[in-house]
Amino acid sequence: MSQRTKPTGNAPPVLPGSHASAETPFDIALSLALAGEREAALRWAAAILKADPAMPSALVLTGRLLGELGRQETAREACRIGIARAVDFENLPLAVACARELERFGGDPKPELERIADAFCRGSSRLGEGSLPPPPMTLGAEFQPLPSALSGLMLVNKATEVVHEAKRALAEVVMSPGIAAQALFSQIGAEGLRELCAALEPVWIAADSPVIREGEVGAEAYFLARGELEVRRARGGEVLVLAQLQSGALFGEMALLSRTSRAASVFSTRPSIVVRATKDALDRVAQAHPEVGQELALHCRARLVQNLVKVSELLQALPKADRSVLIDRCETRTYESGDTLFAVGESADGLHLVASGEVTVVRRDQEGDPLVLAKLGPGEVVGEVALVLRRPVSADATALSPVVTLFFPRNELLAALHEHPRILAELYAIAVRRDEETSNIMAEEAFVADDFVLV
Repeated sequence: MSQRTKPTGNAPPVLPGSHASAETPFDIALSLALAGEREAALRWAAAILKADPAMPSALVLTGRLLGELGRQETAREACRIGIARAVDFENLPLAVACARELERFGGDPKPELERIADAFCRGSSRLGEGSLPPPPMTLGAEFQPLPSALSGLMLVNKATEVVHEAKRALAEVVMSPGIAAQALFSQIGAEGLRELCAALEPVWIAADSPVIREGEVGAEAYFLARGELEVRRARGGEVLVLAQLQSGALFGEMALLSRTSRAASVFSTRPSIVVRATKDALDRVAQAHPEVGQELALHCRARLVQNLVKVSELLQALPKADRSVLIDRCETRTYESGDTLFAVGESADGLHLVASGEVTVVRRDQEGDPLVLAKLGPGEVVGEVALVLRRPVSADATALSPVVTLFFPRNELLAALHEHPRILAELYAIAVRRDEETSNIMAEEAFVADDFVLV
């Protein structure tokens, strides 16, 4: 990670390759807080809150700073208000981050997590009515923090006063009771969602910092509560930007399915707040509340399909209607390194579409030495030759690393092929090409090509 210049006083931090004018006042406040400049950060955060008492992120940051400076009761008050405002703004991850900060300063998070879950859960009376409150006030480059003359107890007292003013101001505002249903969260009942929220913990991230690194094995999934993140992948000495993530985005979810290596890096492009859950914690929630596991699996599979459409020759070639038919018939399977997907002599019981990891296809020669016929990665199919050309499996397909696949059972796939011949045509083309590639490899090894067939 690149070095950052430590901010001091009221000056905004200097970020490598960035311009101070591109930062919002809240970015400045959060950067100062993460650099340990609490008083300077509080001058900015309290000024923002005074200008816009309904901003959830300003409430939680002001509360966090006051708590660290000894005003824990006011910190809890700010966090409780922040929870209500985050719910009104339909931001469950930020509401959970507020609840965790409240807990940090001596508050009981359980009633607050229950309030959050009750607002967003399946069947909530708040879902589907009303509209979002007005967006946060735009604070331009001319915006100024509280005067630098305020420090120590005077600053803490002023910030405490601002929190009390925000509470009074919001008590007089009639907020819309309705919020929109949220992907994943609003498909879960109240009890399961409360436990899911309890499994989340906040992580505060400085700008230009890694959250996930490509190639590392991950065991956590994340939701972005506030800020902006960038998904990057290194290829051929260059860094490709694959996506930008905004508040509410889920990322790192492949860790929930398997201990696969991260396929890309995720970096913060501005100071951010995320909430994180480990696979072990989510597994415990799913065991106690099976519907949570089911919804997480469905959500992850939908994300898998979105990613695979970008890289799969088979899915790209199919019309959207045929693609949907095919996807509806699949199931998610995971394999540890060294596990076998297909073995020589078996009848193919279906077809695998590799979602993550790498699969090696190996046939042994007459001396028993292994010959690698192919290494297959995300988007590639395994088992199409044996299935489509109706031959026994003639090579071992083994996971080189933890692997996740979409598996299409033979009977389900054959039914889809009968109803949608375009799928058969695409699979047949892939199978014939793979068969020819295998024949060429065999010829180069001075073997009889007809005796060997790629899985």
